[in-house]
Amino acid sequence: VKVKIPFGNKYLDAIFSVPEKKPTYGVILTHGAGGDMNFPHLVSLAAYLASHGVLVLRFTCKGLNIAYRTKAFKTVVEYLKLSDDYKLSGVFLAGRSMGSRAAASVIRQLSQDDDDDDGFIQGLVCLSYPLHRPKLQSQLRDEDLLLIRCPVLFVSGSADEMCEKQLLEGVVSKMKAPKKIHWIDKANHGMAVKGRTTDDVMEEINAQVFFWLRENVQPEHK
Repeated sequence: VKVKIPFGNKYLDAIFSVPEKKPTYGVILTHGAGGDMNFPHLVSLAAYLASHGVLVLRFTCKGLNIAYRTKAFKTVVEYLKLSDDYKLSGVFLAGRSMGSRAAASVIRQLSQDDDDDDGFIQGLVCLSYPLHRPKLQSQLRDEDLLLIRCPVLFVSGSADEMCEKQLLEGVVSKMKAPKKIHWIDKANHGMAVKGRTTDDVMEEINAQVFFWLRENVQPEHK
């Protein structure tokens, strides 16, 4: 189902992937710095989750400014929260690369505003979280992660040039939130693995995300 979500004086393009059975919880999903909501990995994940009973709302927000992307993500969260079509009891925020930074930033802001003590946001899924720029390991983008309290899943390639394995493990060990890392062996930032097809890698990612969501949905939302 295609929708346009009002954002300032513009609209964000978005698509709902709707499960057959009435969903109780959902995932909001967005893309990285390049591309849009039709990035193949996002389409694949949305289809997989919807087929397993999870509502997915994925949206496009162009722009390389992280504050702008965060604002857009916040608008989409509000939109879904107030939606009459889908009465959800909870939602997970998910993003790929820069999209996961925006998602983390939204969760940190909402938890500081005390707006979110209703527990609507259940957790965060970071696909290829860009912990640092290539070859700039000294400047970590970890400030939001360290302040988040809800459960967090990282799915990262062990050969990601923007997320060195030991550095992410170090950040995660300092996080106060319940967290899990799933490493895709030998995958780069784009989740490409020599000798494996994209579909094969996506099957692994999709299943991991779904199992983790199921484990982390608050009991009353199952």
